Amino acid sequence: MAASSIGYQIHINVNSPILLPLRTNFSSLSFTFSNAKYPLKWNHIGCPKMCALPAVSIMASGSSREMLPPALDSSSEPPSIFDGTPKLYISYSCPYAQRTWIARNCKGLQEEIKLVPIDLKNRPDWYKEKVYPANKVPSLEHNNEVKGESMDLIRYIDSNFEGPSLFPDDPSKREFAEELFSYFDSFYKAVISSLKEDKINDAIAAFDSIETALSKFVDGSFFLGSLSLVDIAYAPFIERFQPFLLEVKNYDITTGRTKLAAWIKEMNQIEGYTVTKRDPKEHLENYKRRFLVYCLSTVFI
Repeated sequence: MAASSIGYQIHINVNSPILLPLRTNFSSLSFTFSNAKYPLKWNHIGCPKMCALPAVSIMASGSSREMLPPALDSSSEPPSIFDGTPKLYISYSCPYAQRTWIARNCKGLQEEIKLVPIDLKNRPDWYKEKVYPANKVPSLEHNNEVKGESMDLIRYIDSNFEGPSLFPDDPSKREFAEELFSYFDSFYKAVISSLKEDKINDAIAAFDSIETALSKFVDGSFFLGSLSLVDIAYAPFIERFQPFLLEVKNYDITTGRTKLAAWIKEMNQIEGYTVTKRDPKEHLENYKRRFLVYCLSTVFI
């Protein structure tokens, strides 16, 4: 695959160096400073040099915000399927689909992978019949095949498309990443059990584990130091859990958890993530319908 120029957005808030990959050609660099007095010198724009910058995360960024297409429903015509253009089928409201959307954005693939949103409440028949028989999102059409499952897809997008790597080379970080991928289901079930029941202990323990995980590497605020697939795997769910626990359970997940608070702040500086976020009030109302009704139904059984 031919090399292409990538614009990087570099967020600078600590004095730890990060190495930019060899043979990476930069057409543009944009900097976001947490301290306006921070001195920075850069002399290698356009040169395939390995250079060290005092940064904590690097992500590919487009020059303008993407115009999001409307969701397709049962009345919509299908896109041109298997025409050679990679397509990412998502729902704007689905956290699993949001993972793949974030990965696409952080790789700078807005122009290469076409976003095709599906209305899950009124799904078009052609999606199941012609695209993905499982009839779920996300799915990715690439190289005349359609693949599914969000955790598999974020790895696939990172490995099979150009853009900054979202998985570290460091063996210790890769090993820890696999542990966190494996832990996700336990984390999710623990928090969901607290949402369903009139108790909070399971959620407290789950977020304590997240705080501990965020404390392992000190070279940045993310799980593996710099932004990675691990952050992308967890972000859509923490985005939804936080407002519900605060409003309904009167529980602030960041209280006493400085690492988690810093992680949320850093994630909200990543444009590839923030453009995928929904209004917290929307998450809150969706979870109220889902879990408060469940709680009421169990009371009267």
